[in-house]
Amino acid sequence: MGPKKTAAAEAGERKKEKVTLEMKKEIIRKHDGGMRVTDLAREYGRNPSTIGTILKMREKILATDAAKGVTRIVKNRPAVLEEVEKLLLIWLEEKQRAGDTVTEAVICEKAKALHADLIREQPGTSGEPEVFKASRGWFDRFKTRSGIHSVVRHGEAASSDVPAAEDFALEFLEVVKTEGYVPQQVFNCDETGLFWKRMPKRTFITQEEAKLPGHKPMKDRLTLLFCANASGDLKIKPLLVYHSENPRAFKKHKVDKEQLSVMWRSNSKAWVTRVLFVDWVNLAFGPAVKQYLLDNDLPLKALLLMDNAPAHPKGLEEDLLEEFSFINIMFLPPNTTPLLQPMDQQVIANFKNSTPRSFSGDASR
Repeated sequence: MGPKKTAAAEAGERKKEKVTLEMKKEIIRKHDGGMRVTDLAREYGRNPSTIGTILKMREKILATDAAKGVTRIVKNRPAVLEEVEKLLLIWLEEKQRAGDTVTEAVICEKAKALHADLIREQPGTSGEPEVFKASRGWFDRFKTRSGIHSVVRHGEAASSDVPAAEDFALEFLEVVKTEGYVPQQVFNCDETGLFWKRMPKRTFITQEEAKLPGHKPMKDRLTLLFCANASGDLKIKPLLVYHSENPRAFKKHKVDKEQLSVMWRSNSKAWVTRVLFVDWVNLAFGPAVKQYLLDNDLPLKALLLMDNAPAHPKGLEEDLLEEFSFINIMFLPPNTTPLLQPMDQQVIANFKNSTPRSFSGDASR
């Protein structure tokens, strides 16, 4: 039988959670309701002296309306700064839901802007406006008070071939210059998967919560292909590939797929195949580009830039209809899509962020 663990060792193994302001108020309410100090200490895993200290500060604690997650009350802390941090946490939650990246510098700039707005709105403010610097020290204390923390965004960039991307950029510029392409004639397309019913897999929660209730993820998936020119004034009708050719909703509401704002196609995997891609080029991309060039008195030539996905095999020009022989195709080198693919430079992400809530979900490529 091994040696018994000391109380200190057990305390070291069990990491205590910080006592937030909300928890302190809860302790006070329970004590006012008749709960003994020893029972409170046992329930919250604290020393009775800690509970006693909280109870002694009851007036100050109950009078404080701090941002959610705050663990300490700072003496002489301006009320306007408390309001700034409450609004800042709301703003951070909105940015999180939108999938935006928020750095320390961005947070500090937003905090300064909020502070300036609140000072201006205060009645009877006169003289020099109060300056809030949103310093590094303030940011570190704000992290401690609110429990926000930094996480790493994972993606494809780590495996990208930077030298190949740099070489291709020079090659691409040479082709554009030699052939005389203008931005209106240069196009890019890319596919993306959309789990349109799926909730996000990861989420931020306040530090006093240990976990969230589980849920069964809904994985109904479709694939979208987007395409536009470099000038941004021609967006080709997207290709949408779903696992069902005629969903029940279409039958019930008698939907005419030809009238949709996407080119609807289907297969069991909901993937873009070579056949579907060629179909899209000949029925959507080619006609739209040709009409656009004629309407704008531009030479009848176009360059389509895309990655080397299985649906985009070499020799694709041979599958184009004769009337679209003016379309030239250029492929990105392997492992350079995250660095060079224009549609990956926030275009697809912006589409997913702007889709209705019932159609956005957790969408990954």
